[in-house]
Amino acid sequence: MDNFVYILYSKKLDKHYIGFTQNLTQRIEFHLNDTQSRKFTYKANDWELIFTIECESKNQGLSIEKHIKAMKSKIYIRNLLQYPEMKFNLLEKYKDASDFQSESR
Repeated sequence: MDNFVYILYSKKLDKHYIGFTQNLTQRIEFHLNDTQSRKFTYKANDWELIFTIECESKNQGLSIEKHIKAMKSKIYIRNLLQYPEMKFNLLEKYKDASDFQSESR
């Protein structure tokens, strides 16, 4: 199964949305057609997929998503886009989260 951390950007809101999914196409479609006003992505209709990381496991993906959210920084996200090595560093840093899933099966 595919595991993706992704970042969306809305120019209208000048905001990023960071998420995790196992079906990227379906999840992006959900965000673009969100009809539930309590959801964050409902506030704009111009969400653009600007970044993805394919992860080895759900645990690794959730760990990377949590890390990026914890940074609370547009500069950090801009750096992720500008410096591809940061993506590889995150995958390496949270490799143990991937190993944990494999061992628990």
